[in-house]
Amino acid sequence: MESAMGQSDDMAAFLRIVDRGGFSAAARGSTLTASALSKLVQRLEARLGVRLLTRTTRRIAPTPEGETYAARARDVLALIEAAETEVTAGRGRPRGHLRVNTSTAYARHRLIPILPDFFAAYPDITIDLTVTDRRVDLIAEGVDVLLRTGVLDDPGLIARKIATGRRLICAAPSYLARRGMPLRPTDLLNHDCIALHGQSRMTAWPFRDREGISILSVRGPAATDSAEALQDMAIAGMGIIRVSEFMVRDAIAAGRLVTLLDAEHASEEVPIWAVTAPGRHRMPRIRAFVDFVAARAGDQPRASAP
Repeated sequence: MESAMGQSDDMAAFLRIVDRGGFSAAARGSTLTASALSKLVQRLEARLGVRLLTRTTRRIAPTPEGETYAARARDVLALIEAAETEVTAGRGRPRGHLRVNTSTAYARHRLIPILPDFFAAYPDITIDLTVTDRRVDLIAEGVDVLLRTGVLDDPGLIARKIATGRRLICAAPSYLARRGMPLRPTDLLNHDCIALHGQSRMTAWPFRDREGISILSVRGPAATDSAEALQDMAIAGMGIIRVSEFMVRDAIAAGRLVTLLDAEHASEEVPIWAVTAPGRHRMPRIRAFVDFVAARAGDQPRASAP
């Protein structure tokens, strides 16, 4: 029993080193010195018979074995915290640190606006928010909550649908004045359509026809890896985009963007998920965060289209 308790302390210390990128950074605010943390890792590596950390020019990073150990350590510590919380339920507010990842568009338009109210409601919770439009490995990158739209392809994760959106096709009035209004889906083949690069599905736009749903492969002179840049490019008059409605709602209401082909466009429902690793979804701080986001940044009234 004492050995297991010691191992959980070693796991927590190891994760602190990984998360902060070095021994000195991990030692700040800790009861252990940088030297003690270094020796702790050496003992871990000796016991496991593998190298867990490697030094780069800028920081200390986990080896593949270290990433696996860190992921499992997070699971173990999450289960311990969940067990302790169940025993002491009702004796205190959720507390602790959360690592949250989401896309640029969701962060800007849905999440960041509600964070001040979240911190007011849960002053004992801190958040490390990373924002990216690339695919994120929740386990390998140590993310507690992943907020994402679209189809999920990892059945081993715990996903809660917090909202349902749809996609719109739109362009700036300046672009339409210069290039003309597309009156039918095939007209898009003669227009500049811009999308996120590296995601082939983002250039496959669905439309209704007499036979059901047909897919039109669009193209254009530019692409980007940022959803926010995509919207900015459209507002600047560079071309036509197809994006989630929540992202362009304000721009449409302000007249900076105009929706296109509403009758023909097959705007599929787009689920928005809060994704966690197994076992962690029961942690009070994660449950409090997901509940808050679902209540405050979930389904909202749709923008009216012309």
